[in-house]
Amino acid sequence: MMGFVNRLLTRAAPAIADARPADAAAFAAMHAQSFRRGWSEQEFQRLLADRTVVAHRASFGRTLAGFILSTLASGEAEILSVAIAPAYRGRGYARPLLDTHLRRLAGLGARTVFLEVGEQNAPACRLYRRAGFREVGRRQGYYDSGMTALVLRRDLG
Repeated sequence: MMGFVNRLLTRAAPAIADARPADAAAFAAMHAQSFRRGWSEQEFQRLLADRTVVAHRASFGRTLAGFILSTLASGEAEILSVAIAPAYRGRGYARPLLDTHLRRLAGLGARTVFLEVGEQNAPACRLYRRAGFREVGRRQGYYDSGMTALVLRRDLG
């Protein structure tokens, strides 16, 4: 019984690995659960096959817990999307996924990383600020909902 209780109280970290084009369907399904306008499987297939896109997946066994993808060019990266499955949100799994991704971007020569996040998305804003991102701009009414997007930047190195 004690082993069962310890497993419940111990938070295992997800395995983080490079994403593959075979992840497109799972990414599309999770993106649709996470955002007002989900991206299609075909959009993810195209992105995951693009040599300028860097993508990681977080999983527990065969269960996808989250993903992150960026585009990289000329020393600058832009995080295109980050999603954590609803069942795994609020457990701190986004941070190791983001940290792994930022280390990979830096290793590939990125000196600066940008992203946009809805200003009302408090969990995401907290995550990015704790990871060293700072606001460098605002896009009023940027999202379909009319919400303002914050433009965030982090210098790597």
